[in-house]
Amino acid sequence: MFILEKPYVSDLLKNTLIELNAKVLSNDTAEAALLGSPLSLERGKNFIDSYKSNPNQPVYSNSENAIDWIDNNLNFNGLPQKIRLFKDKAAFRDLVKDLYPDFFYKTVAFEDLDSVNPADLPIPCVIKPSVGFFSLGVHMVESIKGWHEAVAEIKDEVEHIKTMYPAKVLELDMFIIEQCIEGEEFAVDVYFDEEGKPVILNIFGHLFASSDDVSDRVYITSTEIIKKWHAKFEALLAEIGKRTELKNFPLHIEIRGDDKGNLGVIEVNPMRFAGWCVTDLAYFAYGINPYKYFMQGLTPDWNEIFEKNKDKVYAMIIADVDSSIDRTKIKKIDYEAFNSYFTKPLELRKIDYKIFPVFAFMFAEVEKDNMAELKNVLHADFSKYFEFE
Repeated sequence: MFILEKPYVSDLLKNTLIELNAKVLSNDTAEAALLGSPLSLERGKNFIDSYKSNPNQPVYSNSENAIDWIDNNLNFNGLPQKIRLFKDKAAFRDLVKDLYPDFFYKTVAFEDLDSVNPADLPIPCVIKPSVGFFSLGVHMVESIKGWHEAVAEIKDEVEHIKTMYPAKVLELDMFIIEQCIEGEEFAVDVYFDEEGKPVILNIFGHLFASSDDVSDRVYITSTEIIKKWHAKFEALLAEIGKRTELKNFPLHIEIRGDDKGNLGVIEVNPMRFAGWCVTDLAYFAYGINPYKYFMQGLTPDWNEIFEKNKDKVYAMIIADVDSSIDRTKIKKIDYEAFNSYFTKPLELRKIDYKIFPVFAFMFAEVEKDNMAELKNVLHADFSKYFEFE
């Protein structure tokens, strides 16, 4: 069962729904995305009745914008409660605090941020919305002065952010302050099968431009990354699944890991894989269709994948528009020039930059010894591709 919502439905997802003759909730997003397709959409009551008849069946949404609808219509087996547990970073920290007994975190109401004494915090630390998405409202704090600057920036950002996403996706009344988790950052797409076993579909490495960078510009995957981290992440996910009794449930989870194998969970996003359908990187890289694998209970043959994908790195680039730029003044984007920067582009997805602070998502393949191509992107000024009014 699928619930489609904005901001983006990829061609891979559309084609998979048609191929599977999937049950898809009829709403404005689904009707627009599947216009002209042979797939018959399910009206609300039929969709609800179908779920009620088997509340343990797999349900997937491409976007957390569906949370409101799920809250109001699919409350038959605790699904909304599981979603809330993961969406609320403080609640999740409470769930796993015995795994990380020395980890500092604290929740603070938005209106009380000015009353926090930064001298009492384990600087460096991170402050972010307790319920959040897409690095919005996230700030790294590396000094007492930096704390005051972060609070000032958050106040400036809040009203603007509210215009982009529904309240259930990003709640800005509560923030969580956490100590920094050391190590490399990864994003993992995983589902828990009908027996509760975690099945990892992809592991993305998150590249950063600097120590205080919290942006989402470049993610990569490779057989080297998956070989190194798969077993460690699988063990952690099995523990999380056991504590929450997850079955037929998809997750996108962000984890940091250091050279000693220590792991720290950054956040967990329920009911979906990587947002904006960028989970499709697994398909471009390894031929893994994440939607089909979840719905059909399939498991990747990683040994075969390792043999076929040696010395390749696959990347997903978020082509963002800097917050200092007035997007209404952008007349045109030179997508051809942006596409031509990459040695082997796999798919370019154009995004409406008038609505979102992103003008494209790029999927690309690079040789293992050509990582400079991606590292340069981290520092690139994308405004060179803009034509202004």
